[in-house]
Amino acid sequence: VQVVESGGGLVQPGGSLRLSCTASGFTFTTYHMTWLRQAPGKGPEWVSTIDSRGEKSVYADSVKGRFAISRDNARNTLYLQMNNLKLEDTALYYCSRGGRNTLAMRETWGRGTQVTVSS
Repeated sequence: VQVVESGGGLVQPGGSLRLSCTASGFTFTTYHMTWLRQAPGKGPEWVSTIDSRGEKSVYADSVKGRFAISRDNARNTLYLQMNNLKLEDTALYYCSRGGRNTLAMRETWGRGTQVTVSS
């Protein structure tokens, strides 16, 4: 069972990035998938969850209207489109296999991809 995040980088405030998460070793199409993040010196934070079919998604208030979660079940890939990035979005971003409760299940996360928002 593996999830691998990619797509992070350095971006200026107001910029955009798209993160990807490639899954393997489990039946991707049967799982909700989630994005989490952890900023330096802070605990992990739930960002967004999408259902197994990609029909329903929910977001943390801090990213609502700026981030969009999606998935391509044919490619076993999860995405997070991040627009209008803010300094406070700087964090290590993880995808996890499951719903919002995976915030407490470190074993379901990948290794993360770093997003740094800086001018």
